Amino acid sequence: MGHTKLHVELLRYTPRPEEVVAMGAKLCYSPANINDLKDGIESKDQAGFVDKLVSMGHMSPVEHVSFSFGVEGISRACSHQIVRHRVASYSQQSQRYVGEQTAKHEGGIFDFVIPPTVVDAGKGKWFEEKMAVIQEWYDELNTALGDLGEKTQEDARFLLPNAAETKIVITMNARELLHFFRVRCCNRAQWEIRFMAEEMLRKVKEAAPKLFTNAGPGCVNAKCPEGKMTCGKQDEVREKFLSM
Repeated sequence: MGHTKLHVELLRYTPRPEEVVAMGAKLCYSPANINDLKDGIESKDQAGFVDKLVSMGHMSPVEHVSFSFGVEGISRACSHQIVRHRVASYSQQSQRYVGEQTAKHEGGIFDFVIPPTVVDAGKGKWFEEKMAVIQEWYDELNTALGDLGEKTQEDARFLLPNAAETKIVITMNARELLHFFRVRCCNRAQWEIRFMAEEMLRKVKEAAPKLFTNAGPGCVNAKCPEGKMTCGKQDEVREKFLSM
């Protein structure tokens, strides 16, 4: 396959997420029992209440809803950044159990990601040639280890680069997602995880628009938090995310 492209799917999410958030918030202040509270919330549109809740910064009820994404077409360099977000669950395709042998791949090269700057520098074909060389090394080592009766893919994977494509399932609650978007949608975030975060944001805005109305990088709702490291494009960034 060779060069691969980012693909993000929203696999599952808490049904009627804004109602669940409203139940959690109103329970804190209501003497009603659970069933009465549930009936009252379900009988009214909770969009305005949830909007007010998020704008006030009352975030603990937002943790009651979660979203699961399937992501493919990202590099190992990107996935190493993703798993730094600890309030989340991850299942990632294993290079130990899923090999990268030539016979598995159309075109004879494992799937990989090329940074846009490499292409802009006129080094796209050069980069692909280097990936093909790594594939040859991987196949050679895989065969040699197999001849010894050793675990082949487990150790041959040490040759694979950060560019190697990976697939991952990610589950985050809405509060952690809002934090994730604040730091990873920022212009100063690494390009690949930024593109992925923007795709994730588009998906959740469709599923729970009021929860994510003002979601995006830190400068969308406040002064840029990057200080002297700001990109200087706050107005442009704010317009982009508020109109998303």
